[in-house]
Parts: sequence; structure tokens; C-alpha cells
Amino acid sequence: MNRLNYHHLYYFWAVASEGHLTRAAERLHVSQSALSAQIRQLEEQLGQPLFLREGRKLQLTELGVVVMRYAEEIFALGNELLATAASGQGRGTLRIGSVATLSRNFQEWFLQPVLKETDVRLVLESGSLDELLQRLKAHELDVVLSNRPALGDDKQSWRCRTLARQPVVLVGPPRSEGQTFQFERDLPALPLLVPSRKSEIRLRFDLLCEELALQPVIRAEVDDMAMLRLLARDAGCVALLPAIVVRDELGKGLLQQYCVVPRVEETFYAITVQRQYLPPLLQGLLRMAIADQAISLSSP
Repeated sequence: MNRLNYHHLYYFWAVASEGHLTRAAERLHVSQSALSAQIRQLEEQLGQPLFLREGRKLQLTELGVVVMRYAEEIFALGNELLATAASGQGRGTLRIGSVATLSRNFQEWFLQPVLKETDVRLVLESGSLDELLQRLKAHELDVVLSNRPALGDDKQSWRCRTLARQPVVLVGPPRSEGQTFQFERDLPALPLLVPSRKSEIRLRFDLLCEELALQPVIRAEVDDMAMLRLLARDAGCVALLPAIVVRDELGKGLLQQYCVVPRVEETFYAITVQRQYLPPLLQGLLRMAIADQAISLSSP
């Protein structure tokens, strides 16, 4: 067999991704006839058709499905090569995506080992988990930090490492000296600030309340930890959140921890994709974080 023409393969990949010849031609800024000719040449080289027409749409043949898998791996590896080559001088650039609702204190804890390194350039971006995973897949990010695991499928297998588990607590205004707090007795009488139902913390908390036949009074549902932290500090209510989120407020006495909520915790993950070359800087950060999964509330 003659050497594979990667230009033809790229055109095939574009059409297969779009599922439509016209849209692919517009995306590539070429005519439909030129695009069709390139794909025909690839099919002639492989000896079998790659597409079947169904109305205006194109469906992959059995061989087309196989070729598409190879094409995705080839072009993903090419993106990885470009990202590695563009990583900068010295120890390099570390590009981190963080789920928008993730605790800022946790992010600072994770990055602490490299924050003072003058030869390291950090690029920090936030967004939804789905958005960040797409950028990670395209090698535009080196790692995604999340409080939700990434679920793989037959097209994509994520590398999801557990970095830390943090207790979830109830915090509120300082109580009178000697005033005790009992979770089952006192919870129903408290106005609560809680994460939204999209949060794993909230799901676990709701399940715990159902099991204990408790009916908490929900004052507000907040899907952003930074806002939940501010409300916990200023609204005079009791908040349900990971202890690390209000580490500073607890240390200064602005808030008081009433209790650790039983059987409810937040898990922090580092998500990567399988790649030939994982940056040594990222490898070091992951090793240090996994080795020290206990996050101290008294840490600076």
C-alpha cells in the first residue's frame, strides 16, 4: 500500500465529524467537488467505501467507523504534540481548567507548590465541566480540577484521580459559650444555605435527611461556592459546605463550625486524558496532592 495521505484523512475526518458534505466544505473553505474528490482518493487507496448516503446525510460504513477511530487518535496526538512544543521555556506552562463552582481555597492548595516558581507560567480558566472536558480532549488544557468525576464512554476514556476528600460541615454565627449543637435535634430549626441540587454534596445531604426523617428549612440554594461563602459570612444563616471553603472565616472567628455532617463529604478530582507525554510539572503536582490528601483548615 502506498503511504497514507494525511490531507485526505483530515478531509474524511471533517466530513465524518459533520455528517454532512456541505457543512464540512464550508468549514474547510473548499468546494464540495474538491472535498468529494479527496475522499474518493482515500477510498480508492483503502479499497472500500467509507460513507453510505442516507438522504442528505452521510453514514459511515463499517470500515468508515474504524478509520474514524484512527483519525481521531492521529489528530489528537498531533494536537498533543503542538501543545507540548508550545509549553514554553524553563519548566514550562501549566494550563489548568477548574469547574466554576469549585472552592478557590482548594485550588490554591493544589497550586501552592508552584505559585512561587518564577520559571512556571500558570494559565487558569474556569467553566462548566462539559466545556472544560472538550478543551481537555483537544489538548488546550493539561488538567481539569473538579468536584465531580468525569464519566467515560466508548469514545473517550478520562483519567480521573482523587486528590482529596473534604468533610462537609454546618457553619454559622458564633454561638454562646457552652451552647452545644446536636445535628438531629437542632437542624430542623435552622434557616439553611445549601448548594444547589446539581451538587453531589446536596444530593448526599438530602439523602441523609430522608434517612433520618428530618425536614430542614432551606433559606437559599446556591450553585457557586464563592457566593455561598459570602452568604454564610454575611446573612446570619447556617451554611452547608466543605470546611475548606470557609477556612479563613473560621480561623478569624467570623464563623463557627457547628458540626461535621455525618456521611457527607466533597471529593476533589484531577481529570486528564491519556497522552504520550504528561508534563513533568503536572506529574509532580499530582503526586504531591495525592500524597497529602488531608487539607488542613489552619493552612495559610
